[in-house]
Amino acid sequence: MGDAHEQKLRKCLGVRDLTFMGIAAVIGAGIFSTIGTAAFHGGPGVIFLFLITAITCGFTALCYAEFASRVPVAGSAYTYSYVSFGEVIAWIIGWALILEYAIGNVVVAISWSAYFNNILRNMGIHLPDWLAIGYQTAKMTYQTALAAHKPVEGLVFMNAPEIAGIKFIINLPAFIIVMLITALAYIGINESRKSANFMVGLKLTVLLFIAILGFWLIFSTGTTHNWVPFLPEGMGGVMQSVSSVFFAYIGFDAISTTAEECRNPQKDLPKGMINSLLICTVIYVITALVITGLVNYKEFEFVADPLAYVFDKINMHKIGFIISVSAVVASTSVLLVFQIGQPRIWMSMSRDGLLPPAFGRISPRFKTPGFATIISGLFVGLTVLVVDDKLMTDLTSIGTLFAFVLVCGGVLYLPKLIRVPGKFSIPYLNGKYIILFLYAIFLFFARHRIGDACLNFSAESYQEILFLLFLIVAFIISILTFIRNYSVIPVLGVLFCLYLMIEIPAKSWMVFFIWMGVGLTIYLLYGRVKSKLANRPS
Repeated sequence: MGDAHEQKLRKCLGVRDLTFMGIAAVIGAGIFSTIGTAAFHGGPGVIFLFLITAITCGFTALCYAEFASRVPVAGSAYTYSYVSFGEVIAWIIGWALILEYAIGNVVVAISWSAYFNNILRNMGIHLPDWLAIGYQTAKMTYQTALAAHKPVEGLVFMNAPEIAGIKFIINLPAFIIVMLITALAYIGINESRKSANFMVGLKLTVLLFIAILGFWLIFSTGTTHNWVPFLPEGMGGVMQSVSSVFFAYIGFDAISTTAEECRNPQKDLPKGMINSLLICTVIYVITALVITGLVNYKEFEFVADPLAYVFDKINMHKIGFIISVSAVVASTSVLLVFQIGQPRIWMSMSRDGLLPPAFGRISPRFKTPGFATIISGLFVGLTVLVVDDKLMTDLTSIGTLFAFVLVCGGVLYLPKLIRVPGKFSIPYLNGKYIILFLYAIFLFFARHRIGDACLNFSAESYQEILFLLFLIVAFIISILTFIRNYSVIPVLGVLFCLYLMIEIPAKSWMVFFIWMGVGLTIYLLYGRVKSKLANRPS
């Protein structure tokens, strides 16, 4: 292996490849799994949350594109924060992105395993339960049953074999797929690109078929009454599913990690990001309308495979099986894109001296960050063996939103450049009065929530305290925009991401702060001492 600066990554990605890569990352576990949870809480009106999330990601995508146009190197939000804010903030972002890519891949791998096991069972192949579930999930199920005084004899935790007095329970299919995907990501970006494009084409075909068949069934059988009420719990119910819906979108920024492998990053990266975001939003909205039109939204509680469940419910079991197969393909493509993105962030951090040099080495043969790819695969693979996916989803979303806030904020600090034809630049629109006006409108519509939170401050939940903190931060940002004439798009990106963050359960914030504390400790003990900035000549 050679040093990352001595050997270059292979440039072979165009607009179509980047668009397909974005679709590969976004259309996966979200549409085949978490969309059911979102529909249960929000009803058919959950489409509004998809649109809000898409707008948020759209603002962020434009900011990513601005950075990618100016700094066309691998590293995603980490590199952009390094350019804007310096080493400490960049480290924090890099550490947060581990939540997005590595921990996010854990969730996707576990979802992949669940669908894969469904396929095996339909084929008459039955893995032992203790080889198809994480230890933590099995133990939590057992403890919940004990607390509720329910029988535990048939539970996995009771029937699993023991080694040295410890229950042997692992998610073997999830581990195997992560290892196979890691091998593919190691072999090369070109091979990964071809595989991702094939998988995207297949799942888009299946989803188009589901949409056409679904709408035909809804209107021909007269089940449009399932769309009434459209907002059963109001926007409050819709916003309960922020983590579930935002988790579906987190992969679009993985495109930016491949900047060094693009043939024309200044032109192609922005197009790839926006194209994939628009296509995926349309797909999510249509799919949400189909499942809530065919089956009442109340039936999606605890349903892990909503698309397959819907067609099984209406006695179209063969369609359900096809969906399970396509879910496996969809999740595989997400795993591939995430497993491509994570090592390139570690490679960038290594180039700056914040991680050991081995993470920055490029494989001479395959032109990929070989060591970082292997370590990333082992980290994800060993984690999926035992962990519970529900504990990971909120953490992934909060880490990603945190990164998005700094990317959007970073654009505000970039020096103004003369526009160059063929090079992307965010259109400047003075937010001096616009942001204050929008803030006033938000206060008007949220007046009842604000009043309740202020009157009952001492008894309020952490969630409402976070909401009040958001109002203060948003006010400060509005004033700064008025004084400094900030551009509207990056400011709205910051505000939208911050709002989605405060809707994530407060307990996830505590775990997030612990995670960041561990990251800062590593930085103080290694990164600050070894960094290129710390060791450059005076």
